[in-house]
Amino acid sequence: MCGLSGYWPAINTISREAALHIGDAMATAIRYRGPDDMGSWVSPTGLCLSHRRLSIIDLSAAGHQPMHSHDGRWTIAYNGEIYNYEQLRDDLERGNPISWRGHSDTEVLLQAFSRWGVAATLARLNGMFAIALWDAEEQALYLARDRFGEKPLYYGYAGASLVFGSELKALYAHPDWRGELDADAISDFLRLCYVPAPRSIFRNVRKLMPGCWLKLSRREVAAQAWPAPSAYWSAREVALAGVANPAQGTETELIDETERQLRVAVGLRMVADVPLGAFLSGGIDSSLVAAMMQSQSTRPIQTFSIGFNDSRYNEAPSAAAIARHLSTEHTELYVSDKEALEVVPLLPAMYDEPFADSSQIPTYLVSRMARRHVTVALSGDGGDELFGGYNRHTWAPRVWDLTHHYPQSLRAKVSSLLMSRTSAQLDAVFAGAQHFLPQRWHVRVPGDKLHKLAGILGAADSQTLYGDLVSATRRPGDYMRQPAVGTLNDTLFPAQPELSMAQWIMLCDVHNYMPDDILAKVDRASMAVSLEARVPFLDAELYAWAWRLPMPMKVRKGSGKWALKQVLYRHVPQVLVDRPKTGFGIPIDQLLRGPLREWVGQTLTTAVLKKHGVLQPDAVQALVAEHMRAHSNNAYLLWNMLVLTTWIETYKDKISL
Repeated sequence: MCGLSGYWPAINTISREAALHIGDAMATAIRYRGPDDMGSWVSPTGLCLSHRRLSIIDLSAAGHQPMHSHDGRWTIAYNGEIYNYEQLRDDLERGNPISWRGHSDTEVLLQAFSRWGVAATLARLNGMFAIALWDAEEQALYLARDRFGEKPLYYGYAGASLVFGSELKALYAHPDWRGELDADAISDFLRLCYVPAPRSIFRNVRKLMPGCWLKLSRREVAAQAWPAPSAYWSAREVALAGVANPAQGTETELIDETERQLRVAVGLRMVADVPLGAFLSGGIDSSLVAAMMQSQSTRPIQTFSIGFNDSRYNEAPSAAAIARHLSTEHTELYVSDKEALEVVPLLPAMYDEPFADSSQIPTYLVSRMARRHVTVALSGDGGDELFGGYNRHTWAPRVWDLTHHYPQSLRAKVSSLLMSRTSAQLDAVFAGAQHFLPQRWHVRVPGDKLHKLAGILGAADSQTLYGDLVSATRRPGDYMRQPAVGTLNDTLFPAQPELSMAQWIMLCDVHNYMPDDILAKVDRASMAVSLEARVPFLDAELYAWAWRLPMPMKVRKGSGKWALKQVLYRHVPQVLVDRPKTGFGIPIDQLLRGPLREWVGQTLTTAVLKKHGVLQPDAVQALVAEHMRAHSNNAYLLWNMLVLTTWIETYKDKISL
């Protein structure tokens, strides 16, 4: 796992030494992504590639980057891991012996590009990656990103230069950098808690979409053009192909194949020349990953979890019980409010684009703890998106089916009734009735979920309903001083008539929420402590298999991930895992009213908001007052505003307000 950066001036006017100095500065800005080695290289055209290395495979100098191909045509700076690189190496050697310099996957990548070309090589890769590749013959720069967006890649313009890198702070280090805030991106952020690709928070920078590659020439750089990326893989096409060709067999046979696929995906991600372990939250997905790892290890694997004193968010006891059953070497850390709050000032630098999923805090804490013991950690992320694990995969279709036939006026009355009680009051009602409710109704913070339900009852179509479900606010413009449209639902969540509503929501999650929220969160939190996080569920073969599984194998009797649970029950007693889904987060609502109250008051002041010129002070102050009086839970939207305001204040010298 590493970090890459680079730039390409439209006109090469500086010396090689000066160019390397800029490249080194850009790479140094993300040194935590690769503390073990650094390198920069400049082409005769002035293109500079820089690299920071976290040594995982082939720890020798033979893995140094930027690296040149054997024939001298290609030069690469690459971030990630190619899990099938040994198979690719065998394929390359078949009938054509190669004198390898080392055994790194980077060298295999270069030889593959040389032999098969860019598009064909990318289609063969099983891994996570962001790639910057120079073709000396065609004088062209290629940028490429993995299928699911596990590894980030930004690109844009600073003055007369193309700039690119794993994180925005690498771009900030270019001497001509000046970021132009994008009001539409801010609108998206306030709504979704992240900026959806291909947008970035800046108008002059974009994110490369997952599963895509981009080819740039000197002429396009001089014109500051934005050529359209090419897709080498499509999550949508694989999903549609799977639904059109469902797997056949008995339930036992389908469960067997699911387990086999999981075992292979986990096994591929256990290859490393450094210590590795697994995050273990106690949920279905992380428990499965730990079980698959332990079943393929000759000694106890290392597992890591954190706990909180708030029972709504604490899965540490469940994780510890599962670890004992699997006989892992388990490490847990209970985090106080004070320790969690100490992370808050680190967030702007850790997520150098506004990012407001509050579970970023526990993700960082567990990553920091794991890094004291291992260099690689496997994560259970992706299981929900592939196997129907979120409440919206089960609730949203039922709500839509039950309500959209009724008049708008009736739905509005029901919505008003639900909103007439505070979240805390509704929580109390559920707590009293818990013993009489079916298991699937036992959810965390039911009051918040009922308020969310109330907000979507009036949705005119399924796209609006889903958009409201995943949004902190339906009207971000109400809180902004600049006019903004944001990304429309038709663009973010395009209709897919070939899929059921549950399937369509799962695909929307794969396209948006998973790469831009979940994977961004894990990448930045783990890389901030120089830890490589690997995600077995995001194996291309496993993804294709998940879409071939009939929906009843995923969602059954109002509960998701049915097939995964059956696999897990083979390794862990059902009593240890059969409980309501908790999620991975912190009690942000209470923290904002308690330990963080002073910070809220100091950050969202009228004077600060007027100075930035982004948020409407009066609207924000009203939102704060409403939350502090516990009239409603505005925690998610307020967290977005706090993150945005703190980020602007942190990087005010790097942006144009």
